Amino acid sequence: MLRITDTRTGHLVEIPAAPRRLLRSRVHLPAVGEGADTGIGPPHLRVPLIGDVLARTAELNGLQVVTVLTTPELTPDRAGALARVMAVLGIHPPVVVGAHRPDAALGGPADVQVVAGGTDVDDARDGARIEVAGVAAVPSPEGVPDPSGLLGPDLPDPEEPEAADPLAVRLLLLGLPYGTPVTVTGTALAEARRTLREWRRSVADWAQEPSRPVPADLLRQAHAAFAEDLDVAAVLGLLAEVAERSDLPQGAKFETFAHLDRVLGLDLARDVGHQR
Repeated sequence: MLRITDTRTGHLVEIPAAPRRLLRSRVHLPAVGEGADTGIGPPHLRVPLIGDVLARTAELNGLQVVTVLTTPELTPDRAGALARVMAVLGIHPPVVVGAHRPDAALGGPADVQVVAGGTDVDDARDGARIEVAGVAAVPSPEGVPDPSGLLGPDLPDPEEPEAADPLAVRLLLLGLPYGTPVTVTGTALAEARRTLREWRRSVADWAQEPSRPVPADLLRQAHAAFAEDLDVAAVLGLLAEVAERSDLPQGAKFETFAHLDRVLGLDLARDVGHQR
């Protein structure tokens, strides 16, 4: 069972309503500013990112998912930038982008609407409503990479060790509950990159040991967190604890990280077989 807090009422509701096994999700891209720059970065992509986590969680619970991404009018350059940014952030492509008849694309009224907090979306009346808090960039002594520049057209190759890992942005945006604002700083991004490096290195090492099943208590705890209002932050905390536990076989640690990454989308097994 997948439940989210409907922002309109403050109550947890089951989506989709039983016994239907198809989840119809409509994600609303926040408005993009005017100007020569594409202007598409974490402040806009956190909403589609939560829509992606919703879809991944639903699929983990055995549901089929149809997602429509409703966008403002975008120039070809901005539409291309949007596609690139979604790809590097690991956001699965929606069925339709910029739908003018979303109900037709969804096959019926939406079960859930994912919108930016504080926005009044006139055509987001059907289903439950998830409001996603904003993203801000605050200067720090070491400087803050511009979010749009970090995820712009000239992305660094994430395979290069010296390059910034775009999935560190995904980790940073998932590190707090979706209703809590996120602040992007150079320090926070560096910490997210460090965490990903350490986890990927550990997963690659654990993969060399005999496989062991994911402990049932960990599986229940993680699935419950995902299914109860998309509590990804709790799952990330759980992984941090698993990584440090000396009582778990390394094969079980590997399977735990690999399984939960189906929702997290952090490419945690990327370095398996590539240890130096």
